Amino acid sequence: MIAVFGAGAIGCWVGGRLAAGGAKVTLIGRARVMDELAGGVTTTELDGPPHTVKVTATTDPAAAAGAQVTLVTVKSAQTAEAGATLAKVLPEGATVLSLQNGVRNADVLRAALPGRRVLACMVPWNVVRKDRGSYHRGTTGVLMVEAAPEAAVFVEAARAANIVVEERRDITAVQWTKLVMNLNNAINALAGVPLKTELAERDYRRVLAAAMREAMAACAKAKQPLARLAPIPPGWVPRVLELPDGLFNVIARRMLAVDPHARSSMWDDLEAKRPTEVDYLQGEVLALAERVGTPAPVNAALLRLVRAAEAGGRRDYSGAELRALTESPGS
Repeated sequence: MIAVFGAGAIGCWVGGRLAAGGAKVTLIGRARVMDELAGGVTTTELDGPPHTVKVTATTDPAAAAGAQVTLVTVKSAQTAEAGATLAKVLPEGATVLSLQNGVRNADVLRAALPGRRVLACMVPWNVVRKDRGSYHRGTTGVLMVEAAPEAAVFVEAARAANIVVEERRDITAVQWTKLVMNLNNAINALAGVPLKTELAERDYRRVLAAAMREAMAACAKAKQPLARLAPIPPGWVPRVLELPDGLFNVIARRMLAVDPHARSSMWDDLEAKRPTEVDYLQGEVLALAERVGTPAPVNAALLRLVRAAEAGGRRDYSGAELRALTESPGS
């Protein structure tokens, strides 16, 4: 049995797909979400048929006690609490996989779960709730798992469900690269338009390119390597983002498929009036930049604007406005 602890959009989609592939899955989450799954969970995606399956859905963390693998899919700010809860129910030797944004969550879980094997993962997809019990994956990508024998149960279940998964020995570099790419979460949330629309506009992409360069400079000074996750090396991505719209769109279509309606998870959090993960994305860049002594004014400005949006501020900036605000962050 595979348990999914903190099942929201990512957790319900992954759990639903694993169940459709034949795995026994238990979803553990908030009553509001679990109550919607009485009729089963439906998963859809860009490049495959829909699947509707029955799963066990509960609010009781004790349901994870007998799992071969427990997937943790809570938001980063809830990781310590999740670890403390799971510490009460998971036996010695249990395997836990962190399917979360950011770069520190697996370490937080390891500290909370001594005697258990905690592995980091990188989830590349955008997943949104479409309706009651229905979750849609709006982008393509390869799920990456820290290479270890304990990952075998999950990897086999994922492949049986036709989820493309890759085992990586450089998972920290993979996570940092994903974080650099994920800096777009804030830009999309502040733009208030679908990802595909936002990325089609050069001004938004220039803001992202600047934010990425700051993060890459901090990583370089900290001697934190980045992994190649796309057809081009990470260092080339900002240059591609700054290309004219027509040329960029031709190249982008070959690199990543994006649903026309997909939006970032940070946009979804703001829409639902939930705290965002900006402290674990832009905030992580700022912490590293401060530690190694490199500037990061673009990421600082984006963090400030997202916090203002969390408090009810604007979420409809044009690309030109965001460029002006991030190039002159004191204005």
